[in-house]
Amino acid sequence: MIDNSKFSDQYDYLLTIIILVFMKKPACQIIGLEKAFGPNKVLKNIDLDLFPGEVTVLMGANGAGKSTLVKILCGVHQSDGGSINLFGKTFKPKKPLEAFDEGVVTVHQSINDGVIPDLDVASNLMLDRLTDKKSGFFISEKNLRIESEKIAEIMGLSFDSKKPVSELGVADRQLIAIARAMARSPKVLILDEPTSSLSAKEADRLFKLVDRLRSTNVAILYISHRMSDIRQIADKIICMRDGSISGTFVEKPLDYEGAVTAMIGHKMTEVNVKIPETGEEILSLSDLKLDKESREINLKIYQNEVVAVTGLLGSGKTQLASILFGVMKQFSGKVYLNGNIYTPSSPLEAIKLGVHMSPKDRSSNAVIKDFDIERNLTIPFLNNYSWLSLLKFNSLKNIARETISDLGIVCQSENDNIETLSGGNQQKVVVGRWLLQNCSLLVLDEPFQGVDIKARRDIGNHIRETSDNRATIVFVAELDEALEIADKVLVMNEKNLVGEHINKNVDINKILVEIAGQSTLGELGR
Repeated sequence: MIDNSKFSDQYDYLLTIIILVFMKKPACQIIGLEKAFGPNKVLKNIDLDLFPGEVTVLMGANGAGKSTLVKILCGVHQSDGGSINLFGKTFKPKKPLEAFDEGVVTVHQSINDGVIPDLDVASNLMLDRLTDKKSGFFISEKNLRIESEKIAEIMGLSFDSKKPVSELGVADRQLIAIARAMARSPKVLILDEPTSSLSAKEADRLFKLVDRLRSTNVAILYISHRMSDIRQIADKIICMRDGSISGTFVEKPLDYEGAVTAMIGHKMTEVNVKIPETGEEILSLSDLKLDKESREINLKIYQNEVVAVTGLLGSGKTQLASILFGVMKQFSGKVYLNGNIYTPSSPLEAIKLGVHMSPKDRSSNAVIKDFDIERNLTIPFLNNYSWLSLLKFNSLKNIARETISDLGIVCQSENDNIETLSGGNQQKVVVGRWLLQNCSLLVLDEPFQGVDIKARRDIGNHIRETSDNRATIVFVAELDEALEIADKVLVMNEKNLVGEHINKNVDINKILVEIAGQSTLGELGR
């Protein structure tokens, strides 16, 4: 994957390969990197080597400095000190295009940064060709599609190249963003939480692609908090905390628990959920079917109970959450809320009936980018903070400050724009919004998506601490997230409820079998 045009002759090229691969010379070497924003020093003497043919996993809590490091590597920010060497040459890109031209390609966590929804699949995959001045004024649409289909075939994608990306789901958009990065033939590839929106099957496809890139000596920096990803993909783990490298793990087998300890600053202890006494029945599902082919779901959830629903992407979790919030209708069956038939025609009616829901994919479904923290928190309940048509600004400010304190949202004030916050703190705002007012049923769809372990614990603890007077349902894809927060764990597979487990001495293997839809554990490895 190294461009031999960068070298004077074939001898230099072969010599570089020998040095990089056989002598384990870093493809990218970061030495003493420093970065500050005003008085806030966000990177402190960072030393990091990325080797050809290796996947280096970078772990760190929100605010640890990961995003700033990535933005320096891809030319968005410039460092204040230290140096970066790329294949032995000084690397200091002043804009993303310069980083791209040198072979450093980044796939960002925000899917909208990697695709243009208004363009079709072919145009997205070949976007760099469209913007390349060398392509000339006229571009053959036929050739564009042929080349885009070649890229799609390599990635194992099966999209109609003429289909607008806006008509694709979140997971498909993520795969297109990754495929577009692959089209650049990267030498150093940075993947920022690449599986956050992918199903297990789609993630496996990504892992196979990463393996192919590893075999062609691409140096890969893989940012993730998902242990399922890290166990499968990591050759080395680097941990960051408070702007510094806090741990390096290279010896096999990799010390995953030690890596988490280095990341959060203390030992990760086993979470012991204390299951409380439940109150009255809040929610009842009677013979509920999500579609014609699924089986009937019968379920009761009680006051003071936190229930986690887990399963793979496409298992029906989000569909069930949407039914509870009045976004969709069930195929058949009935839903009862507080003993009364519950048939909301819209989210607004659901809220009026006492059901609150925090949706997944905060960037497109939850966060209002032009609003500050206070307005993002309070917008669904402005009627409760107004007199006639006048808003009670002091009340709004006080409730926002209280929520910031309760959830540990890191910010300067409630007037900060929401986009100035890290992903984990944005997620705290989104969840905190629906905790401002009492409700009968709180529905949380992937409340921990894209947040680190510490932020996850903060959010989870606050959800449990405030759960006394309602029923709470949390929809999560990761089993460890379910076990951290729930009194009871439900498992869905292919739009059916296939398992129910009290969160005490849980049989993890049985749950994994149910999630995968297999009859035995042995089949999981096939």
